Amino acid sequence: MSELTITDLPRVRATRPEAIAEAATRRGRRPLLGEHGRMMIVAADHPARGALGAGDDSLAMANRADLLERLCVALARPGVDGVLGTPDVLEDLLLLGALENKVVIGSMNRGGLAGSSFELDDRFTGHRAADIERLRFDAGKLLLRIDLDDAGSLNTMTGAAQAVNDLAERGLTAMVEPFLSRRVDGRVRNDLSVEAVARSIAIASGIGGTSARTWLKVPVVDELDEIGRAMEATTLPTVLLGGEVSTDPDATYDRWRKALRLPNVYGLVVGRTLLYPTDGNVTGAVDTAVNLL
Repeated sequence: MSELTITDLPRVRATRPEAIAEAATRRGRRPLLGEHGRMMIVAADHPARGALGAGDDSLAMANRADLLERLCVALARPGVDGVLGTPDVLEDLLLLGALENKVVIGSMNRGGLAGSSFELDDRFTGHRAADIERLRFDAGKLLLRIDLDDAGSLNTMTGAAQAVNDLAERGLTAMVEPFLSRRVDGRVRNDLSVEAVARSIAIASGIGGTSARTWLKVPVVDELDEIGRAMEATTLPTVLLGGEVSTDPDATYDRWRKALRLPNVYGLVVGRTLLYPTDGNVTGAVDTAVNLL
């Protein structure tokens, strides 16, 4: 770990911006999948889309020092393989030395701001493939929400295809998170039915000029006993996403446990459920998730 603390970050950023590139050059790297063949990734890319809430606290993720502290606790736990985040968060973690020998996934499209009229025109405003390569990160994550009634979804699809191509050309992994979505009372809602998840998986699997380095990041469907049917839509390696903070964490863990039995599911990418658990115990939540793997 670096000798820097969270309170040092503003000073270092102000006086030595080159320290970020230096930390990226020094960082030890590892394969995407470890010896156990599973992946446990902590996600923290929500704030850049203006989504700051977790559970009942609408500003839970607005305190950056608190978020970084929670991330450092999670990343230090045995069995946690890495983190998914936007440039600001990942560069803070680089300076803190928290990314040593971790899988690092850069979040690429954050333009679909939560609650905006253009939410489904989710343009690429975060990491570019060139940035991920330059910083020696391991993969890029892209959100692919498609509303058949919103023409902005086409911009998101074309951007996603270009991102997959750009990453593949550099030998980097693309992690695509697909949903079929629709507006309900003016708010975007994701359809988690088996049919919708299967269709979104099929669409995402064909994005870009090659799928050789594409992984999918998918939700657990509403009809849990039918999740296998949704996963049959692809041969691509898949990880499960965490979603909103649950008021019944035991039920959430049980859903993940069942879904992780499927042959093309390789792990979990979870954010708020682990960083802001209802009991406040980040260590306990992370360890429970790791044990599911």
